[in-house]
Amino acid sequence: MDTGHITDVWDRVFGIQPDPPPWLVLVTAVLALGAIVPYRAWRLSRNAVTIAHEGGHGLVALLSGRRLSGIRLHSDTSGLTVSRGKPTGLGMILTAAAGYVTPSLLGLLGAWLLASGHITALLWGAVVLLAAMLLMIRNAYGVLTVVLSGAAFFLVSWLTTPDVQAAFAYAVVWFLLLGGVRPPFELQGKRRRGRAGDSDPDQLARLTRVPAAVWLGLFHLVTLSSLAGGGRWLLKL
Repeated sequence: MDTGHITDVWDRVFGIQPDPPPWLVLVTAVLALGAIVPYRAWRLSRNAVTIAHEGGHGLVALLSGRRLSGIRLHSDTSGLTVSRGKPTGLGMILTAAAGYVTPSLLGLLGAWLLASGHITALLWGAVVLLAAMLLMIRNAYGVLTVVLSGAAFFLVSWLTTPDVQAAFAYAVVWFLLLGGVRPPFELQGKRRRGRAGDSDPDQLARLTRVPAAVWLGLFHLVTLSSLAGGGRWLLKL
């Protein structure tokens, strides 16, 4: 590959793209809501949130010095991340706490990138993260969902026009910001009905002796704050 081609690819990925028109930003927000609010749509789209959720567990496990054994994604939109290491301590606490906040924090990071004009960089960054996650997937359904997700990001970033890239990127970031809010509320409802005794907040309660309700409240705070901050960046408020 010649130097000129490498430079062209670098400029394409890391260059600054113009902001899309305000109407497109609003339309992508509405489309994201359409994938989140209706129950039937959410049953399918929640798989994307699960990828981010389990990826968050896995990434923080590695960063905290734990050994990541594998990640499983299931067709009912549940998932499981297994890591090895000390069963207590800060690393385990951070790993357990990462899942529910990761989709929203990724959305916040994405909103910052879009507000800075790095649309293509966001798309390629997603490809890299999904490719890294694929190495740790341990079941066929998980491989299928991660490969399809990564392929979608790659094809949009490489084959489509800047307008299509912008629409796709904004829709994805809105989906992460808005979709990240719903799972903690769903978990709150399950816990109220006594159906989530081994949830992340309950595991954190056992690790820290801080009530599960406090951890759930923290998840609400992070996801809602990310939506507020990311929404301001996207809407240029």
